[in-house]
Amino acid sequence: MIGLSRSLILAGTASVVVSLWAVPDAATATLMTEFYQALLKNPDKAEAMLITLKQYPEPRDWAAFTLVGQGE
Repeated sequence: MIGLSRSLILAGTASVVVSLWAVPDAATATLMTEFYQALLKNPDKAEAMLITLKQYPEPRDWAAFTLVGQGE
């Protein structure tokens, strides 16, 4: 995870969402959908995680995701 993330950051990407382990498809789809919808409205990238947490309370469904780079 660190190698790929670092490569993308060095290439000019402001931030990257990565997963530390395999996450169920439904939870991943929800998180990514909410992430990009929230990003269009508000630059706070953490908002999508909070929405996903409400729909999928089990940590295995959301805790693997990490935002690397600029959090704002």
